[in-house]
Amino acid sequence: PIVECRETEYKSQSEGVMHACGHDVHTTCLLGAALFLSKHKDYLHTNVKFIFQPSEEKQPSGAEAMIEAGVLKDVDSIIGLHVTPELPVGKLGFRKGQFMASADEIYLTVHGKGGHAASPHLCIDPILIASHIVIALQQIASRNANPLTPTVLSIGDIHGHGATNIIPTKVDMKGTLRTFDEAWRKEMHDKIFKICTQTAQSMGGECDVVIPLGYPTVFNDEKYTESIWAKAIDLLGENQVVEMPIRMGAEDFAFYSKIVPACFFRLGTGNKDKNTEIPVHNPYFDIDEEALKIGSSAFVRFVLD
Repeated sequence: PIVECRETEYKSQSEGVMHACGHDVHTTCLLGAALFLSKHKDYLHTNVKFIFQPSEEKQPSGAEAMIEAGVLKDVDSIIGLHVTPELPVGKLGFRKGQFMASADEIYLTVHGKGGHAASPHLCIDPILIASHIVIALQQIASRNANPLTPTVLSIGDIHGHGATNIIPTKVDMKGTLRTFDEAWRKEMHDKIFKICTQTAQSMGGECDVVIPLGYPTVFNDEKYTESIWAKAIDLLGENQVVEMPIRMGAEDFAFYSKIVPACFFRLGTGNKDKNTEIPVHNPYFDIDEEALKIGSSAFVRFVLD
């Protein structure tokens, strides 16, 4: 849900939405590989399934729906890619083991007692309560989390439903929770519930807490990823293939990686001269289209080998 600001011939024709995370790129790379391999079936040693999956950015995710529909039936292993503007075009990035964080969405509704802003003593101010909750939640990451366990808790949306002279009846908040430890993830859910409900109660209000279980961590099978990594070096050269750090971003490819050996890798799309180093989820995001050739070629090479 972003207004696209860059003027291109392929700019979004729908106001307020754009391909700001590269999923159109991923689809194009996969389509290119499908086009080539379908014309060269005689070179294949195995069956190949191409997954054109909707709804990676939403929960429940497209991967869950695809799995439920049977997409992994008779699948021995799976490969996926994602654009990375911080990598120069021509490079691929890999990581064995845990790669991307789990991600849960947080939905909070603080209930108070609305009224005239000039008479706060007759109200229970949900905006004040919500403010205390936002501050209190930060202690989970700063004081409860093991410093060696990556943890992110961010509130990204607050809607007060009031006005300059109106104390509202409720405040809605939305946020995200990310980590790499499943036991700590569950513990954080409990801490969020207690902090929100007890903070609200201590100030005369109430807080509804909803945390749907979201994406698990993306886990790249070490042996399988090592083999794909080696094929990438054969394709592009050792200097063009790099090791990636863990990422707090999330990806519903994680659901596939829990069922079959998986390798999720990164496709470099950055080019300073073409101003494509701008990060994803930005209104000026774009790619160097030379990356499309690299992505498709990588898929083809991994399959043929």
